Amino acid sequence: MNKKRYQLTKSEVIDSIPSACSDELAAVEFMESQRWGKTPACVHCGSVEVYKMTDAKTGQRNQRYLWRCKDCGKQYTVRIGTVYEESRIELRHWCYAFWRAATSKKGVAALEIMRHCQISYKSALFLMNRIRFAMAPEANIPKLSGTVEVDETYVGGKPRHKGRGKRGRGTIKTPVFAAVERNGKIRRRVIASVSGQTLKQAIREEVSQQARLITDDFPAYKGLGSEYAGGHESVCHTTREYVRGDVHTNTVESSFALVKRGITGVYHNVSKKYLHRYLWQFDFVWNNRGLNDGERTAELIRVTEGKRLMYKAPVKRMI
Repeated sequence: MNKKRYQLTKSEVIDSIPSACSDELAAVEFMESQRWGKTPACVHCGSVEVYKMTDAKTGQRNQRYLWRCKDCGKQYTVRIGTVYEESRIELRHWCYAFWRAATSKKGVAALEIMRHCQISYKSALFLMNRIRFAMAPEANIPKLSGTVEVDETYVGGKPRHKGRGKRGRGTIKTPVFAAVERNGKIRRRVIASVSGQTLKQAIREEVSQQARLITDDFPAYKGLGSEYAGGHESVCHTTREYVRGDVHTNTVESSFALVKRGITGVYHNVSKKYLHRYLWQFDFVWNNRGLNDGERTAELIRVTEGKRLMYKAPVKRMI
């Protein structure tokens, strides 16, 4: 056994997370340090001329953990401008959910968060939905390059037909597309079908034209070689060919295995309506696999800023 492989550098997050998950003040200060570091700033104007508001009688921080900006005069908390803005759930529960979501390779269920934090299932689902939303890929990210493996699979449901030659036909499963860069990032998405038009469009959107493309022998991938500088190579699964030199789709297939094991063992069932958010969670963990658990948690907290999940628009009152 290679012991060096398991020697992880301990981060400050790992030292702080136990107290942040059990004490509200510690949780607030932990989230403030992760968002602002040693230089707190106003979330409205960006000024660093800010101060903590305290209780006049006790001299301690007020119950809402407010800050005030000297320049614009506005009050704010660390929640403003994040996925947990206007949430009444205590930040210590958010800290625990962030930790579990970032460190659980196959995901964490809302029911488990409910049991551990002693909150309602509705609140736990509220937490996890917003955390998965924060894990969504950022806009304008570069396309995958180098050697890129591409494949598709079906998630959930039960097939109506069994046996060979029934690839996805007559099923109630959801098709999922994936492209993974060797030793790099992964992109997965829910697609409408596994037709050539749909798959090729997804590949063009996710993979750079300078890349080398590797797929299996599914006919929908034919005709892509001329579009990519590195060419298009495939392995013939129908003749039980799985590896030919460095030509294989083992990486992308193993990524699907993690998704299916997570859904089967942790979530048990995921609806098509929300499957894309679960894919975001699996992709976030995969893309940050080089970080240790503390660093990955800090990265998750960082990407929550500037994101809000609103299920429906405010209702306008009739005068």
